[in-house]
Amino acid sequence: MRTVLVTGPGGAGRTTVAAATALASARDGRRTLLVSADAVPALPAGAAPTEAAERLDCVRVDSAAHFRAELLDIQERASGVLDLLGANRLDGEELTELPGSAQLAVLHTLRRVTEGDWAGRGYDVLVVDLPPLTEALALLALPGQLRRYLRRLLPRERQAARALRPVLAQLAGVPMPAQWLYEAATRKDAELASVQALFEDQATTVRLVAEPGPAAAEALRTARTGLALHGLRVDALVAARVLPRHSSDPWFADLAALQEKTLDHWQQEWEPATPVRETPHLGHEPRTADDLAVLARTCAPDERTPGHAGDPWWTENSDDGVISWCLPLPGAVKQDLKLVRRGDELLLTAGPFHRIVGLESALRRCTVSGAALTDGVLRVRFTPDPDLWPRTR
Repeated sequence: MRTVLVTGPGGAGRTTVAAATALASARDGRRTLLVSADAVPALPAGAAPTEAAERLDCVRVDSAAHFRAELLDIQERASGVLDLLGANRLDGEELTELPGSAQLAVLHTLRRVTEGDWAGRGYDVLVVDLPPLTEALALLALPGQLRRYLRRLLPRERQAARALRPVLAQLAGVPMPAQWLYEAATRKDAELASVQALFEDQATTVRLVAEPGPAAAEALRTARTGLALHGLRVDALVAARVLPRHSSDPWFADLAALQEKTLDHWQQEWEPATPVRETPHLGHEPRTADDLAVLARTCAPDERTPGHAGDPWWTENSDDGVISWCLPLPGAVKQDLKLVRRGDELLLTAGPFHRIVGLESALRRCTVSGAALTDGVLRVRFTPDPDLWPRTR
């Protein structure tokens, strides 16, 4: 399935571009689903896929309903412990969603598309309207982070046989985690794995949306670095609300000239690897299907072959035995980078973005001897540890 993840600076029109992208895909003859947490102009909003046009369905993420359902399910599964503590049960009507629940609701919705009850609908293209840039990148990294937490807190290899749990509880002097907790962790890990696989598929791309002007420059620079850090591919940079280039009004002419200057800069910086597309300023907020159709003319997603994309990094060997671990980080600046080696992992920070990378076998037997950022590529130098490498005669 071809997947397009749409994001951009707040107020740039990403929801409108996501809707236009989905409409363009459907008009190209591909069965398409648009997922959004916001109301989409001229399209229906339902908690389940709802037909919006020929070959186009839309679904709106209901984070409040998802939060209530998940918390009530946990409360029911932990009813024995809660009753033992004399806790008062919470009713669904009194539950209001907490910060972070919206991101989990999006992941849940995407899981339903990939392997859940909506997987059999035969969608060719999935278009997802993501939150603004920083929140979107955190969301895209969330499945891997949560799976790591589950493995650390509830490792599968420590799940004792059910018959031995009472004995082990007496020996340890503390209650053993209930079996349902391990079962829930296993189930959640599988659900998160399906969404993580969707994000890591080579047929999945990020589409950036920004209004051409100086205000978007820093946001796009940091976004480019964050996307590269997580190995996410960008299929297009969409310049939204582009004004006509030849206006008799001096005020509009100045704005159009500023936009044109920004577009020239974007084309030099992003193309040819990432095409820069333009959507026109309609003179009003998009309200109808005809408005979306005008914007859709330049938004159709390209064809991509599904499959695991692989890791974005590589290693280089030098004659002196040093191994360089290399990761492209376009737009990164040295003062925003932090690197920590902890055991068999590298903890990478680029501005507001973080990633933990497991090291391959050869690098685990090395020590970090330095790092450098050169021509947009981070190179971490590893020197073999003589105490860990096999000795040669």
